Amino acid sequence: MEVGMFFILFILFGLALFILNIATSVWAYRDSKRKGNSQGFTLVVLLGTLFFPVVGLIVYLIIRND
Repeated sequence: MEVGMFFILFILFGLALFILNIATSVWAYRDSKRKGNSQGFTLVVLLGTLFFPVVGLIVYLIIRND
């Protein structure tokens, strides 16, 4: 039973990280679009944050224009 509980917690943790990744990617995309950036740039932001979640979000937060 112990292994089953560990497996369930592992799956739930992975699912939570996946949902957080999707949420931050959508937020970065909408934020970039709202700031008036080009469609190409917003697509790069979306793909960058989807495939490189931590690094992509940090880079976007640094280069976005406030």
